[in-house]
Amino acid sequence: MNIAFTLWVAAGLFLAGGAYSCWKQKLPSGVVTLLGICSAVLLTAGVLRLEMWQ
Repeated sequence: MNIAFTLWVAAGLFLAGGAYSCWKQKLPSGVVTLLGICSAVLLTAGVLRLEMWQ
């Protein structure tokens, strides 16, 4: 594992927690959707940065 993997995955999990929190507070669905998409992109980028794929 490298630092880029750790940063991307940590940011993705942070945004996923934010999306869940916004969903529980019944905020507009656009906010939840945007946070969810951003979280998925960051988690995917983190997984693709793993050295086992190279």
